Amino acid sequence: MTEYQTPKDRAYTDTLIKSAPKEAAAFLNLKHTAERKDGVIPIKYRELMSVAVALTTQCAYCIESHINNAVQAGATREEIAETVFIAAALRAGGAVGTGLMAMRIFEEASTPTD
Repeated sequence: MTEYQTPKDRAYTDTLIKSAPKEAAAFLNLKHTAERKDGVIPIKYRELMSVAVALTTQCAYCIESHINNAVQAGATREEIAETVFIAAALRAGGAVGTGLMAMRIFEEASTPTD
């Protein structure tokens, strides 16, 4: 295999959906609901949140899709840039948060039990 993720993979969309139709329908309904334009949160902000999540999950297809959607909804280069750094800070903050748990587990594992 010479590459892992490529836009050519999109050719398998129908295959994936047809191979698990109930699961695909549920996923697509959730996706449609989350991306609806009539929600209380304006579409531009929904898309900027989606960009942040896509950056943290590192889904290349999601990043591409939601950047394009955000631009269509009026997002600026500066808003995308701030979104990148907010996502990066929160992802790093998550490591600190789980690091606190790691310290507790270390303490528990290092404490002799009688």
